[in-house]
Amino acid sequence: MRLSTKGRFAVTAMIDVALREKLGPVPLSDIAVRQQISLSYLEQMFSKLRQQGLVSSTRGPGGGYTLGQRADAITVADIISAVEDAPPKLNPKEDINTQDMAQDLWDSMNAKVLDFMQSVTLRSLVLEQLAKGVKIEQKPAPNRGVFKKPVHVPIRTNAPNSVFALGQTLLARG
Repeated sequence: MRLSTKGRFAVTAMIDVALREKLGPVPLSDIAVRQQISLSYLEQMFSKLRQQGLVSSTRGPGGGYTLGQRADAITVADIISAVEDAPPKLNPKEDINTQDMAQDLWDSMNAKVLDFMQSVTLRSLVLEQLAKGVKIEQKPAPNRGVFKKPVHVPIRTNAPNSVFALGQTLLARG
């Protein structure tokens, strides 16, 4: 399994979405601010995550991304393999024409890393964050739907409504 910054950012962003899944769709702009990841970089990653069915998107006001599957069904290996462009491997310098004397070691290490990443679910990472005391801010729900028309209450004043009425009031007081 290839380990890179892109994979690390993807896992971080997915944890962010999973932490807030009960609050509705999570906008990428909010993730970008919280996790300090470029918005355009997130857009590229979430496009790949959506193609793999790991997230689904909602357009429009109040839109964003939600998990495409249950958090306990998504593994770190799923997330990383969805965003990585190259085939999975730990030793990218491997030359096909040259037989590496330590190839058995690299193959064994790749298998162990892949096994470990397949054993770690998104749900376990979310529970780990909650156990550390991560606070989820409650965002007010966006205004959607039909609202009651505001009731117009007329305001009664005893002030004059024109310059002439003001003049007459002043003359009467005297």
